[in-house]
Amino acid sequence: MGRFLVLLILGLLCSSGQGLRFDLQSGHTKCIAEDIKSNAMSVGNYHIVNPNEGQPLPDTHKITVRVTSTYGNNYHYGDNVESGHFAFTAAEAGDYMTCFWVPERKPQVTLTIDFDWRTGVAAKDWSNVAKKGQIDVMELELKKLEDTVTSIHEEMFYLREREEEMQELNRKTNSRMAWLSFLSLIVCLSVAGLQLWHLKTFFERKKLL
Repeated sequence: MGRFLVLLILGLLCSSGQGLRFDLQSGHTKCIAEDIKSNAMSVGNYHIVNPNEGQPLPDTHKITVRVTSTYGNNYHYGDNVESGHFAFTAAEAGDYMTCFWVPERKPQVTLTIDFDWRTGVAAKDWSNVAKKGQIDVMELELKKLEDTVTSIHEEMFYLREREEEMQELNRKTNSRMAWLSFLSLIVCLSVAGLQLWHLKTFFERKKLL
């Protein structure tokens, strides 16, 4: 149990935020998924890396970004932009997708994109919390620890709910498979019976029996 809690804490600290840099060619799409609990905060920032530092971005360096929930609800949409920001509280649990698309260009261009996506405890702006609350470093760390423990507690309940959902799905699947096997057996026996009856009738007609 202790080892499980340690792994869960490490998983939360590691998976609650991800900073990525990737290349994307024009005419292509790249999607990134994040499993988010309901009522969890999510914050994302993205921008195109300037290939010529100190100069304006070329006109060809534009992207379209869309964030959708597991049920297809839109949470963010940026059309033909160089950078953007989104923040939302998840209304439903599941996999959320952030998709980046670069319009077709001739000749083809390759864009480098920086993307930072954080959820849960990692999504909170602790610097603003410290400024607004006028609290010292120790109190801030305690606040972080409290929120982390709360997040772990919620994550355990979330995992338990997902496990129960999977068990219920397995039970329904096993029940359906049992019915399907039974129906398949009935069909096979019926076909075998019809074949025997047909053969018997055929042999009787030919007076072989």
